[in-house]
Amino acid sequence: MPAILEKKENNTVDFTITVSKETFGAAVDEAFKKNVKKISVPGFRKGKAPRKLIEKTYGEGIFFDEAVDSVLPAAYDDAVKELNLEPVDTPKIDIKEIGKDKDLVVSASVTVKPEVKLGEYKGLKLDDIVHTVSDDDVDAELSKRQEKGARQVTVEDRAVQEKDTATIDFEGFIDGTAFAGGKGENFELVIGSGQFIPGFEEQIIGKSIGDEFDVNVTFPEDYHSEELKGKAAVFKTKVNAISYKELPELDDEFAKDVSEFDTLAELKEDIKKKLQESADARTKQEKENAAVDKVVENMTVDVPECMVNTRIESTIRENNARMAQQGISFEQYLGYMGTTLDQFKEQIKPNAELQVKGTLALEQIAKEENIEVSEADLEEQLKKMAEAYSMELEKVKEFMREEDLENIKADLKISKALDFIVENTKWSKPAAKKPAAKKAAADKADAKTAEEKPKKTTRKKKAEETKSEE
Repeated sequence: MPAILEKKENNTVDFTITVSKETFGAAVDEAFKKNVKKISVPGFRKGKAPRKLIEKTYGEGIFFDEAVDSVLPAAYDDAVKELNLEPVDTPKIDIKEIGKDKDLVVSASVTVKPEVKLGEYKGLKLDDIVHTVSDDDVDAELSKRQEKGARQVTVEDRAVQEKDTATIDFEGFIDGTAFAGGKGENFELVIGSGQFIPGFEEQIIGKSIGDEFDVNVTFPEDYHSEELKGKAAVFKTKVNAISYKELPELDDEFAKDVSEFDTLAELKEDIKKKLQESADARTKQEKENAAVDKVVENMTVDVPECMVNTRIESTIRENNARMAQQGISFEQYLGYMGTTLDQFKEQIKPNAELQVKGTLALEQIAKEENIEVSEADLEEQLKKMAEAYSMELEKVKEFMREEDLENIKADLKISKALDFIVENTKWSKPAAKKPAAKKAAADKADAKTAEEKPKKTTRKKKAEETKSEE
């Protein structure tokens, strides 16, 4: 049986693994049979040299490496199970004893899951979180759909107005010299969109097709280009075309055009229902996050660096996949953000550590509350996966290895632990805050009332005020 030799700092343990000489010898025999045909020995045809001669020629350990690779993974897994360890990193292996007719003795060093000491996690007291949907939210969503159905109408008989799209040529100069990135041709600028620096768009209003003019602006002090911060610039500008967006009427015909519904009322009802579903999902997510954050705040744990690094690498892979869907590489994304990979890792490290702590806390809660996953729970999860991938349930099951099923069960345990802490949290209505504007108005009114009240001044007080005025 393997024995723990030492528990080190940073959640590292050392232990030995012993593989019997019979098992190791059988693995060496197998390695010989597999490789003998590839080995050449002078005086013998390839694959016909006796084993003893091969070992004498190339060394006794010629087949040891392959034999170790054959027997060690299973021996390591058995040792981990016997010692009830939960490794979170790749082990460091050091062969202590190896030889013909000898036990294989190996020392292993590996980082394991840390001890978690939970603080309060039942009956937490937190402000309630509720997201609701208003008529304004529905109208805003309708406006988005209205915008999508808009058509651009060309204007030739009037000047540029607010919200028009002005197609312009422009070139920027500072102290009479053109600067890089300051030129554009047939650029479609929506007036009032804030696409350009402050003061630019307003000077297009009132200009007509064919007008050529100067736009005088000053770059903001916080402008992203160091060369342009705070500099006064002149843009030579010409209006080539003017158009405006014509929105469709919000009526039953609009509803038929953009949806499967016959009336605007039905469309609004459907929008409200879907917005509420999103709001409910957001409420659930934020409640879960708040509860987990509080549990993490109350817990004590020494998180191994390797677990944080694993979470960081996982986040990077997720970002890679998300960026790929948008047609850009992760490297391009980092370029747009003006950061390096190492800087990005440092930026996400605090959140990665919180995520690791949250997972460790939920795993510990599942243990302490004896949370189990039934076969029915597993079956239900596999059905959801089948629906998500548009596959038959039996096909999904065929693809699942035993370790895949165990991972799904572990995730379901965490999910149940999360439900447990949320359900056992005491959610109270947040104290109403007095709006700042109303408070200021109330304070002002109180002050005015105080001024209007007749002052009752004693003779002594009046004398002090007179003396003060002098």
